[in-house]
Amino acid sequence: MKLKSETCEAIDKLIPQYPVKRSAVLPLLHLVQGDQGYISSEGIEWIAEKLELAPINVYELVTFYPYFRQEKLGKVHVRVCRTLSCALVGAYDVADRLAEALDCPLNTTKANGDFTLEYAECLASCGSGPVVLVDEDLYEKVCEKDVDGVADTILAKVNGSVENKETA
Repeated sequence: MKLKSETCEAIDKLIPQYPVKRSAVLPLLHLVQGDQGYISSEGIEWIAEKLELAPINVYELVTFYPYFRQEKLGKVHVRVCRTLSCALVGAYDVADRLAEALDCPLNTTKANGDFTLEYAECLASCGSGPVVLVDEDLYEKVCEKDVDGVADTILAKVNGSVENKETA
């Protein structure tokens, strides 16, 4: 697996800090995902070998923690909160409408790699739901009529014509 030299240096400095090598598995997963954008099968095997573990011991962590990804994200990462407070005010309808507007099923990355559209468990804005997070821009109180504007912003981001959040 090809990692950036800075990542390799960080890994080499990190492992000796732990009295038991296997204890470094989570920090290594973070470093590899930061470098590659996700944790591939090759990455799992590489970390397992580096820490003298069976690959299943790394895989079980990758699949347990939702932060770790096994596939690359699209150019733009779109998350719709579906926690109770957002769900009660229409998050599922917003998500369905957004999937339709972007022509991308929920919880997938569009085939051309432009964006990933998925549910999130909590975006920490319970009083202003439904909320949609586009990369790091939070759109609050998004209702179905706002979806086309949010979708237009997402498409503009993909094309590089939007730098800052526009009000939905």
